[in-house]
Amino acid sequence: MRIRPFDSLFGRLSIFTVGVLLLSHFAWYTVIRFERSEMQTRYAVEETTFLVDAVKQHQVRTPNLPLPSRVRLVDQGSSSVPASDPDNNSPFSRFLTDFRESMPSGTMLRIDDSAHPPRLWVLMPNDTQWIVVPLQPLRGGPRTFDKMLFWLIFITIGAAMSALFAAWQVQRPLRTLAGAVGRFGRGQHVAPVAESGPRELRQLTRGFNQMVNDISQTQSDRNVMLAGVAHDLRTPLARLRLRAEMMEDTRSRDGVVRDVDSLTHIVDQFLMFANDTLDTSMPTSVDGLCERAARNFHAVYPSEPPVVLELAAGESFVLPEASLDRILANLLENAHAYGEAPITVSTWRDDGTWCLRVCDSGDGISPANLAAATRPFVRLDPARGGNGHSGLGLAIVDRLTRHAGGDCEIDNRPEGGLRVTMRFQVRA
Repeated sequence: MRIRPFDSLFGRLSIFTVGVLLLSHFAWYTVIRFERSEMQTRYAVEETTFLVDAVKQHQVRTPNLPLPSRVRLVDQGSSSVPASDPDNNSPFSRFLTDFRESMPSGTMLRIDDSAHPPRLWVLMPNDTQWIVVPLQPLRGGPRTFDKMLFWLIFITIGAAMSALFAAWQVQRPLRTLAGAVGRFGRGQHVAPVAESGPRELRQLTRGFNQMVNDISQTQSDRNVMLAGVAHDLRTPLARLRLRAEMMEDTRSRDGVVRDVDSLTHIVDQFLMFANDTLDTSMPTSVDGLCERAARNFHAVYPSEPPVVLELAAGESFVLPEASLDRILANLLENAHAYGEAPITVSTWRDDGTWCLRVCDSGDGISPANLAAATRPFVRLDPARGGNGHSGLGLAIVDRLTRHAGGDCEIDNRPEGGLRVTMRFQVRA
């Protein structure tokens, strides 16, 4: 299954958090930039209005004193007067609109943008001279670089990193809990998960720990009872076999011996299913053990065709020896009892997964019963209830596979027969 990088809780929190931060920061940047332009224009209008009023007062009260170097008075008929008002596309159009509102009605305005800085020409009603004053530096076009943008990017990156760290801290306990749930679902031992994170997550973790403890205790009690019953049956079965061997009637003796062997096999299955401890045996090559299991099967059933081996995994595919031996023994026995020859054992590597498959050529299992194939003590149909079979074979295979860190999949072959495929992660 392909892993999507943003399909996790952390990935989605990251996208959501960074998206909200970018949207909010750049929205504030746009608003502040617009408001700053408005304030700059308003300030320029107020300062220019004050300067024009100061020149008017100078003309009335102290006409003999010189004006500042950048302020001039030009006669109305002078040839240096700009020709016409600036158009609406001029960068000074907003300034002129606001400035005209602060001047008496009928005031004429001109802009000389050839000078540096640009100059404003003002001719009030009943005046014979233009008042020429310098304009405040207005931003007429887009700025090449804005320090506010630099600080906005710096703050956004810092806020995003902080938010991602907070999101990681929030999802870390949930990821730990999800890992524990996965291990528990595969039948592996799960230690109590530390309760951390928000209150709801702590409550969820506490409930999971309690559930694991209750289920583990129930399974332990069941396994102890099953193991005890199976163990206690061994002695009577041994006595029954001994007495059967002493019977004079050969036909009756063989029948009783077969029944005792079937009961012994069932007891062994019970003991194997009740043994829920982790396998601590040494890892062994799966291909090598498959070859040995095929030879043992042929030795027990010499009249059956030999097991077909398709081993392509190599020596790198290893599993605990005891668990693998039980898995192969149960699957080959199940194929012999319910399927038909040929029986095929295959191994291969599929990307990051080791695969082990055992299949036969019988009738398989009806699709309606496939989901219950690995449930203990379940007989899928009356025809699959022969001597010595308790409905634990596939349940034991599924449990041992999960204990070894793998997954077990049971289905029917298109050409007929049951197919059991076990997959193990290479990194495990």
